Amino acid sequence: MHIWTIEQWKKYYELTYHRSGIRLRFDKFVDHEVKRACKEFVFWIRKEYFFPIRVPIYIKATDKVKANDGEMVSAICFIPNNRLFEPYIKIAAGDYYAIKNKRGKDNALAAILKSMAHELTHYFQWINNLTLTNKGAERQATMYARYILDEYAETREHP
Repeated sequence: MHIWTIEQWKKYYELTYHRSGIRLRFDKFVDHEVKRACKEFVFWIRKEYFFPIRVPIYIKATDKVKANDGEMVSAICFIPNNRLFEPYIKIAAGDYYAIKNKRGKDNALAAILKSMAHELTHYFQWINNLTLTNKGAERQATMYARYILDEYAETREHP
């Protein structure tokens, strides 16, 4: 069972009443290479997977983003309690230059894309109403992030 493709969400939603898809929004000062890599990744994801409820992804030009509990993290997926509201994802990309200098351009871009895939897995956990412990949800998200990135890597030489 691939949680990015199961359709348990059909029990809860009628597509005529909700916006669908995935959207990207960038802060003004996000690096152009980061923008390019994210756009290409999302373009590929759109062809491969369906997003029944719209999920905007905000790429921030900061090193961290604030989670709902106030903790500063590299990425967050906001999951609403009410299924009538749309979720959203925030990804911190302000540390791109530091990671690029330390681990190289490809690894720095891959880290951002992996964060995106990780948070999108949380979206699919929510949309399909999966019941997992916090630890189980994180493990599954980490596993799927690797899987999605490996799948994507087969389509190109560099992120």
